This record gives sequence, C-alpha cells and structure tokens, in this order.
Amino acid sequence: MIFESLSERLQETFKKLRGHGKLTEDDVNEAMREVRMALLEADVNFKVVKDFIKTIKERAIGQEILETLTPAQVVVKIVDEELTKLMGGTQSRINMSPKPPTVIMMVGLQGAGKTTSAGKLGLSLKKQGKRPLLVAADIYRPAAIKQLQVLGEQLGIPVFTMEQGTDAVTIARESIPYSVSHANDVIIIDTAGRLQIDEKLMQELRDIKAGVKPHEIMLVVDAMTGQESVNVAQSFHDSLGLDGVVLTKMDGDARGGAALSIKAVTGCPIKFVGMGEKLEPLEPFYPDRMASRILGMGDVLSLVEKAQAAFDVEEARKLEKKLRKDEFTLDDFLAQMQQVKKLGSLDTILGMIPGMGSVKKQLAGQDIDLNGKEMRQIEAIITSMTPKERADISIINGSRRKRIAMGSGTKVQDVNKLLKQFGEMRKMMKKMKKMQGGKKGGFPIPGGLGNLKLPFMK
Repeated sequence: MIFESLSERLQETFKKLRGHGKLTEDDVNEAMREVRMALLEADVNFKVVKDFIKTIKERAIGQEILETLTPAQVVVKIVDEELTKLMGGTQSRINMSPKPPTVIMMVGLQGAGKTTSAGKLGLSLKKQGKRPLLVAADIYRPAAIKQLQVLGEQLGIPVFTMEQGTDAVTIARESIPYSVSHANDVIIIDTAGRLQIDEKLMQELRDIKAGVKPHEIMLVVDAMTGQESVNVAQSFHDSLGLDGVVLTKMDGDARGGAALSIKAVTGCPIKFVGMGEKLEPLEPFYPDRMASRILGMGDVLSLVEKAQAAFDVEEARKLEKKLRKDEFTLDDFLAQMQQVKKLGSLDTILGMIPGMGSVKKQLAGQDIDLNGKEMRQIEAIITSMTPKERADISIINGSRRKRIAMGSGTKVQDVNKLLKQFGEMRKMMKKMKKMQGGKKGGFPIPGGLGNLKLPFMK
C-alpha cells in the first residue's frame, strides 16, 4: 500500500508528542527530525523535504494553542495542511473545452502504463457521460496499436487508426474531423514513448502538439521509479509544457515519494492515479484525502464514493427484505462478497477508515486479500454447489461435501469450514433481528459481531 512506511513513521512520531502537556521548541525539533527522516526514506525530493520541514517548524514553534486541541494535535493539523498544500492543495480536473472535441495528449516513457492509462481515462470520461475516442498514434512500439484496439473493444470505446506507414502527426490531426463526424466529444491521443528521453521523441511530441493544439497534455509516470519519475516529469514539462500527471502503479509503491515531490518540483498537479492492471477508471487524485490517509486519519469520503459506485441500491433493498424474512442464502452471500471485492483490498478499505491502523497491523500477518486465494476458494466452493444446496445448506450431507470439494478443487475440510461459518453468520443475523424488534432502518451491529470470523479469516 502506498505511503505505508511513511504513514507508520509519522503516526509513531505524533504518538510520542501526545505524551507532552505543552510542547517546547526542543520537542518540535525532535519531531521534525523524525519527520525529515521519514520523508527522505519515502524517497521524497531532498529540497522538497528541506522546505517542508522549515515551513512546519516556523508554524509550529510559538503557535498559539487552541483551547479545543492538545499541542500535539496542533502539530498534526499543521503537517496535514502542509502535506495537502505540497501535493497541490485541491483536486485538479481536466481542462474541458467549451467547444468539443476536447483533445487530450498522453505522453510518457515506455513501460509507464501510457496505453492502459489512455483506456482507463477513456472509461472514466465515458462514465461521466462523455463519448471518448482513442487515437493510436504510437507507430513504433510493436503491437501498440493492437493493444489499444483490444482495450477499446473491452471498454466499448472506438479507436481511430490509419494505414501502416502514416506518421504520428497526420494520425493525430486526422482524428479531429473524424471525431466531429462521429459525435465524439473527447479525443485521447496515445503517443509513442521511448526507454529514455531523447530529442527525436520530444520533437515528434512537439509536432503533434503544434498539429492538434491539445487542451490537455497529460504525462504518465510510474510511481515505483521514485525520484526518477520526478526527473522525467521535469524534462517533459520543460520541453512540452504539461497540464497534469497520471501516477500509475500507485498500489505497488509503499514509499510514495513521487506523489509528494512532483507538484512541488515541476508545478504540475497530479490529476489521476492508476491502481493495478485491471480495467477500472483512473482514480481522481485528492491531495487533502491523501494527506489524511498518510497521517492515519482515514479517507471516509473516498470509501463512501467507492461504496456508492460498487453497491446496487435496489439489490441492497432486496437483501434487507431477505434478512428480515431469514432467507439469506449462500447465493446472497456470494453476491455481497463480489460487491465488496469492488472496493479493493482489505488493506485499502481499512486505510480509509479513521483509527483502523492498529487493526491493519493485527491482520498484517494473515495475508487477507479480498481479491486473493481465500476469496477465490470461497467462490469456487459456492459455485460448485447446486441451486438447492446454496438455498438450503442443511441438505449438504457427507457425499455432497465430497462432490463439492472435488468440483471446487478444495478439501472437504474447506467445505466444512465455510458451511460452519455461514451457519454461525445466519445465527448471528437471527440474534440481530430479535434485537431490532421488527423496527425499520437496518440491523444494528452488536459488540459480539466483532468475534465472528469470516470464512476467509484464519
């Protein structure tokens, strides 16, 4: 998880401060030494760290303590505000043209995830009611055009191509009248990349820019390359003039130095982040929410938005009726589990809930992944059952359990474990129903529910 090591270090530092009644200058200096080391270890640019620490010290030393806050909370508040400012302050959106089509030019080095990001950006805009067109202008990388066509087909987004041998500038230029005639209001141009920055690459990009006059030039960089991604961003910005950055592979970088350095060094805001290889929309980058997560204060807004996107309101109403009638089956359990998976990993979900850092640590050794082996095993067991078995687990005898285990590639013990846990869950739901006393508005969560282990928890 991104910022994990930085988050742990900062939270530990602030925990020490909470033991002090009134903070002295030495207390603040000691805390800032810890923060400086944490940021440097997270691969944040040295100059950025120096300026960041200086600003916080100036604000923290001699700060008038508010009556409602402890001194330590004042320091945390200052760090939260400065982290937010460091990453851009507010969310930066795409510059949409008042007169369609809006032209977005995707640039970057090979391997950063540019083509995939072009598709994901198209999906994000499609979900907002736009009609995007993907343009295959990478004429050098083998299979780049085919990759974009496959992506377009999977996402239901048209892809503009021209015959082999056509230069990239012509392809980009010709996509504009094509988009107008086909009612596409956003053009996303996937340009060529190189293994490293060279003048030939930059000249072609400058020519495309001159030919299509894009409303947005978006640089795609790999977050896992750390400070190198900041250097790449600076080079592209100096040569082209960037409007925004897409940080990919954010889920693979536990340090996060690039996210904290890019805006401060280049002045270019991070507009989107990409998580993993799945074809999901790019996530908008919110500096304030990211700062809260780094400091262990959670990100409830993002969690709510994810939940709203993942869960079907009508299905939730049907489920509540089933719960009230005591008709919750393994089919319902599987459907709910698949919706929860859309929220991301358990680690990600816990990171968005304030005060759940200790729970994350407790579960760290259990290797629980909502998209992992345990969840797939449960799905395999349930889908290996007949509809009657899923509706009524009481009919599943010994021979049926053997058949289900063989069909799902699991052991009989795994089937027994799932059935036992599901039975316990049903009993708990009955207790909750009695506690509710027939009132409307959903079921309360009693304290005892915390002792109930889900089937995938060892």
